[in-house]
Amino acid sequence: MSEELKGMNQEEAHTAAVQGLFLQFQPAVRGYVISMLPDFSLADDVMQEIFLVVTRKAASFEIGTSFPAWVKTIARFKVMEAMRAGRSKCETLSEEVLQALDAERTEFRSGGDERLHLLASCMDELAPQARRSIDFRYKQDHQPPQIAELMGCTVQSVNVTLSRARAFLRECVLRKMDASKI
Repeated sequence: MSEELKGMNQEEAHTAAVQGLFLQFQPAVRGYVISMLPDFSLADDVMQEIFLVVTRKAASFEIGTSFPAWVKTIARFKVMEAMRAGRSKCETLSEEVLQALDAERTEFRSGGDERLHLLASCMDELAPQARRSIDFRYKQDHQPPQIAELMGCTVQSVNVTLSRARAFLRECVLRKMDASKI
Protein backbone atom coordinates (compact mmCIF):
# COMPACT_ATOMS: atom_id res chain seq x y z
CA MET A 1 0.00 0.00 0.00
CA SER A 2 1.36 3.42 -0.91
CA GLU A 3 2.08 6.11 1.66
CA GLU A 4 -0.82 8.17 0.30
CA LEU A 5 -3.34 5.37 0.96
CA LYS A 6 -2.16 4.76 4.53
CA GLY A 7 -4.37 6.45 7.06
CA MET A 8 -7.47 6.24 4.84
CA ASN A 9 -10.40 4.05 5.68
CA GLN A 10 -11.15 1.19 3.30
CA GLU A 11 -13.79 3.11 1.32
CA GLU A 12 -11.52 6.15 0.87
CA ALA A 13 -8.63 3.92 -0.22
CA HIS A 14 -10.89 2.15 -2.75
CA THR A 15 -12.10 5.49 -4.15
CA ALA A 16 -8.49 6.72 -4.39
CA ALA A 17 -7.50 3.52 -6.23
CA VAL A 18 -10.37 3.96 -8.72
CA GLN A 19 -9.42 7.63 -9.23
CA GLY A 20 -5.85 6.43 -9.88
CA LEU A 21 -7.16 4.11 -12.59
CA PHE A 22 -9.03 7.05 -14.12
CA LEU A 23 -5.82 9.08 -14.25
CA GLN A 24 -4.02 6.13 -15.84
CA PHE A 25 -6.62 5.86 -18.60
CA GLN A 26 -7.39 9.59 -18.88
CA PRO A 27 -5.63 10.16 -22.25
CA ALA A 28 -7.52 7.25 -23.81
CA VAL A 29 -10.83 8.39 -22.31
CA ARG A 30 -10.25 11.93 -23.56
CA GLY A 31 -9.45 10.62 -27.04
CA TYR A 32 -12.66 8.59 -26.97
CA VAL A 33 -14.69 11.64 -25.89
CA ILE A 34 -13.15 13.87 -28.57
CA SER A 35 -13.75 11.24 -31.25
CA MET A 36 -17.48 11.56 -30.57
CA LEU A 37 -17.61 15.20 -29.51
CA PRO A 38 -15.03 17.24 -31.50
CA ASP A 39 -15.26 20.34 -29.30
CA PHE A 40 -12.21 20.68 -27.03
CA SER A 41 -13.87 22.94 -24.46
CA LEU A 42 -16.93 20.76 -24.19
CA ALA A 43 -14.75 17.63 -24.11
CA ASP A 44 -12.92 19.08 -21.09
CA ASP A 45 -16.26 19.73 -19.37
CA VAL A 46 -17.43 16.19 -20.14
CA MET A 47 -14.11 14.79 -18.81
CA GLN A 48 -14.73 16.59 -15.51
CA GLU A 49 -18.26 15.18 -15.37
CA ILE A 50 -16.90 11.68 -16.06
CA PHE A 51 -14.39 12.05 -13.22
CA LEU A 52 -17.20 13.12 -10.86
CA VAL A 53 -19.29 10.08 -11.83
CA VAL A 54 -16.26 7.78 -11.47
CA THR A 55 -15.65 9.21 -7.99
CA ARG A 56 -19.32 9.03 -6.97
CA LYS A 57 -19.71 5.43 -8.24
CA ALA A 58 -16.27 4.18 -7.23
CA ALA A 59 -17.76 1.86 -4.61
CA SER A 60 -19.65 -0.02 -7.34
CA PHE A 61 -16.44 -0.77 -9.28
CA GLU A 62 -14.67 -3.98 -8.31
CA ILE A 63 -10.88 -3.72 -8.54
CA GLY A 64 -9.56 -6.43 -10.85
CA THR A 65 -12.46 -6.18 -13.31
CA SER A 66 -12.23 -4.19 -16.54
CA PHE A 67 -11.87 -0.52 -15.64
CA PRO A 68 -11.64 0.51 -19.34
CA ALA A 69 -15.02 -1.08 -20.12
CA TRP A 70 -16.58 0.53 -17.03
CA VAL A 71 -15.27 4.04 -17.69
CA LYS A 72 -16.03 3.76 -21.41
CA THR A 73 -19.69 3.17 -20.57
CA ILE A 74 -19.72 6.21 -18.29
CA ALA A 75 -17.99 8.30 -20.96
CA ARG A 76 -20.45 7.21 -23.65
CA PHE A 77 -23.45 8.17 -21.50
CA LYS A 78 -21.95 11.56 -20.60
CA VAL A 79 -21.19 12.33 -24.26
CA MET A 80 -24.72 11.35 -25.29
CA GLU A 81 -26.11 13.51 -22.49
CA ALA A 82 -24.09 16.50 -23.72
CA MET A 83 -25.24 15.92 -27.30
CA ARG A 84 -28.91 15.63 -26.30
CA ALA A 85 -28.62 18.87 -24.35
CA GLY A 86 -27.33 20.57 -27.52
CA ARG A 87 -24.15 21.69 -25.79
CA SER A 88 -21.85 21.03 -28.76
CA LYS A 89 -21.00 23.90 -31.10
CA CYS A 90 -19.73 21.38 -33.64
CA GLU A 91 -21.74 19.12 -35.86
CA THR A 92 -21.65 15.54 -34.61
CA LEU A 93 -22.75 12.18 -35.91
CA SER A 94 -26.16 10.88 -34.87
CA GLU A 95 -26.48 8.79 -31.72
CA GLU A 96 -27.32 5.71 -33.80
CA VAL A 97 -24.13 6.07 -35.88
CA LEU A 98 -22.01 6.65 -32.77
CA GLN A 99 -23.47 3.57 -31.09
CA ALA A 100 -22.75 1.48 -34.20
CA LEU A 101 -19.17 2.76 -34.35
CA ASP A 102 -18.77 2.26 -30.61
CA ALA A 103 -19.65 -1.41 -30.96
CA GLU A 104 -16.63 -1.81 -33.26
CA ARG A 105 -14.14 -0.11 -30.96
CA THR A 106 -11.88 -2.08 -28.67
CA GLU A 107 -11.16 -1.28 -25.05
CA PHE A 108 -8.76 1.44 -24.02
CA ARG A 109 -5.12 0.60 -23.63
CA SER A 110 -3.22 1.80 -20.60
CA GLY A 111 0.03 3.65 -21.02
CA GLY A 112 -1.33 5.80 -23.79
CA ASP A 113 -0.83 5.74 -27.50
CA GLU A 114 2.71 5.41 -28.87
CA ARG A 115 1.97 8.30 -31.21
CA LEU A 116 1.40 10.61 -28.21
CA HIS A 117 4.88 9.81 -26.92
CA LEU A 118 6.34 10.44 -30.37
CA LEU A 119 4.35 13.67 -30.66
CA ALA A 120 5.80 14.92 -27.38
CA SER A 121 9.28 14.18 -28.72
CA CYS A 122 8.50 15.97 -32.00
CA MET A 123 7.16 19.01 -30.11
CA ASP A 124 10.67 19.45 -28.72
CA GLU A 125 11.96 19.73 -32.29
CA LEU A 126 9.60 22.57 -33.25
CA ALA A 127 10.93 26.12 -33.65
CA PRO A 128 10.10 28.25 -30.57
CA GLN A 129 7.47 30.40 -32.33
CA ALA A 130 5.75 27.36 -33.81
CA ARG A 131 5.75 25.60 -30.41
CA ARG A 132 4.23 28.70 -28.76
CA SER A 133 1.53 28.84 -31.45
CA ILE A 134 0.70 25.15 -30.95
CA ASP A 135 0.59 25.62 -27.17
CA PHE A 136 -1.73 28.63 -27.46
CA ARG A 137 -4.00 26.80 -29.90
CA TYR A 138 -4.19 23.28 -28.45
CA LYS A 139 -3.22 23.55 -24.79
CA GLN A 140 -4.85 26.89 -24.00
CA ASP A 141 -7.64 26.61 -26.62
CA HIS A 142 -7.08 30.09 -28.11
CA GLN A 143 -8.41 30.94 -31.56
CA PRO A 144 -6.00 32.32 -34.22
CA PRO A 145 -7.10 35.97 -33.71
CA GLN A 146 -6.32 35.67 -29.98
CA ILE A 147 -2.97 34.02 -30.74
CA ALA A 148 -2.12 36.81 -33.19
CA GLU A 149 -2.81 39.38 -30.50
CA LEU A 150 -0.75 37.48 -27.91
CA MET A 151 2.18 37.01 -30.28
CA GLY A 152 2.01 40.42 -31.93
CA CYS A 153 1.51 39.20 -35.49
CA THR A 154 -1.26 38.84 -38.07
CA VAL A 155 -3.96 36.17 -38.05
CA GLN A 156 -2.73 35.01 -41.47
CA SER A 157 0.77 34.56 -40.06
CA VAL A 158 -0.63 32.49 -37.17
CA ASN A 159 -2.62 30.31 -39.58
CA VAL A 160 0.47 29.71 -41.73
CA THR A 161 2.60 28.93 -38.66
CA LEU A 162 -0.02 26.50 -37.30
CA SER A 163 -0.40 24.80 -40.67
CA ARG A 164 3.35 24.34 -41.07
CA ALA A 165 3.73 23.17 -37.46
CA ARG A 166 0.99 20.55 -37.88
CA ALA A 167 2.59 19.33 -41.13
CA PHE A 168 5.98 19.13 -39.41
CA LEU A 169 4.53 17.22 -36.45
CA ARG A 170 2.66 14.79 -38.71
CA GLU A 171 5.80 14.05 -40.76
CA CYS A 172 7.97 13.81 -37.64
CA VAL A 173 5.63 11.29 -35.95
CA LEU A 174 5.37 9.19 -39.13
CA ARG A 175 9.17 9.26 -39.57
CA LYS A 176 9.71 8.12 -35.97
CA MET A 177 7.07 5.39 -36.31
CA ASP A 178 8.81 4.08 -39.45
CA ALA A 179 12.21 4.21 -37.71
CA SER A 180 10.89 2.21 -34.75
CA LYS A 181 9.74 -0.62 -37.09
CA ILE A 182 13.28 -1.17 -38.39
